Formats: sequence, structure tokens, C-alpha cells
Amino acid sequence: MKKRNKISLAARVNIIRAGVMGANDGIVSVAGIVIGVAGANGSTFAVLLSGLSGMLAGTISMAMGEWVSVSTQRDSEKMAMIEEKGRLHHNFEQEFEYIKNKYVLTGISESLAHKAVDEMMRDKPLEVGIRERYGFDPNEKTSALMAAIASMISFPLGSLLPLLTITLLKNDNAIVATMFSVVIALIFTGWAAARLGDANPKKAIIRNVVAGLLTMLVTYVVGTQFV
Repeated sequence: MKKRNKISLAARVNIIRAGVMGANDGIVSVAGIVIGVAGANGSTFAVLLSGLSGMLAGTISMAMGEWVSVSTQRDSEKMAMIEEKGRLHHNFEQEFEYIKNKYVLTGISESLAHKAVDEMMRDKPLEVGIRERYGFDPNEKTSALMAAIASMISFPLGSLLPLLTITLLKNDNAIVATMFSVVIALIFTGWAAARLGDANPKKAIIRNVVAGLLTMLVTYVVGTQFV
């Protein structure tokens, strides 16, 4: 039986990251659109139509953006691997010294650094060279397609929150209720993004909520100018 290829942790994190950011952008983008149209006293149909249009455009844009971004990263990594193979083939000793000196600069003795590099590069010279010179693991494969799919699914899901809230309530409190629901959702996505990036959740949540509120307030104010 053939062993099924398991998705690495880095690849899974990249897919989750694309999903979280896609949902976050969907929430903020469509909230800004529908609140702006509602601020201009647009009808429920106009709000719904503008929201759906924003959802469709954003979904395609986010998915293509993820695909291009990750594909570009993968292309850069492939070029780095080609360059490192050339260094190892033509100037192995020079590359050996480069890596050894990096370890010496961290405080390791020259003899110990030489022994460590010798042992590592004896079995996996390309992997060691790539990691030390470029800072990534050549065995970690990130998928542009999976990142694009994750974003393509999460963006419209995030968009549904402000779109359904503002169109289903149909009263004077619809805009306030939409803003409130968006803030709650942004707290969650800000926290999730911080956890994925090993960052401070409090700061990430504050930045996320402030950015979302500013987006909604600006579009609402602009919308009211067309009443």
C-alpha cells in the first residue's frame, strides 16, 4: 500500500491563515459596503445587491491574491534551491565555512561548530544550506491552490454576517446591530490571527476592531453625503 502524503504543520497553518484572513476581509469589506449603502438610505434590495456584488468580487480577488502570493513564494524558494545546489556543487568548502562561521558568531567554539556542520552536511547538505542561508525548510511544501480554496470559502462566509444582519433586521437599529455583530466577529478573527502568528492577542484584537470600525464609520459617513 502506498503511504498517503500528510500535510505538514506549516502547510496546515498556511491554509488556516488564509482562511482566517479571508473571513476577516469578508467581514470588514462587505460590512463597509452595506453600511455605506444603508447610510445613503438605500433600499433593502440595493443593500443586498451591493453586498452580494462585494462578496462575489472579494471572493475572486482574495482567492486569486492567495494563489499569486503563495505561488510567488514557492517560485522564490525553487530559485533559492537551484542557487544553493550550485554553491554546494562548485564551492562546497566555501559554503561549509559560511555555515560554520554563522554558528561561531552565535557563541559556539570553532571546533564544535566545525564538527556540527560536518555531521549535518554529510547527510543532508542541501537541506542544511537552504535552512542556514535562506531560512526555510525545503521539505515544507505550501500549496497555493489550497490557500486559494480556503480563502475562497472563508471570504463569503465572513461576508454573510454583515449582509444578513443588515438586510434581515430592516429597522432603524440595523446599522448599529450590524456594527456590533461585526465587532464581535473581528474580536474572534483578531484572536485567531494572533494565535497563528504567535503574537499578542490583545494588540491584534484592538488593531482588528479599530480597523473594522474605521472602515464602517468612513463608508457610513460617505454614504450619508448622498442622501
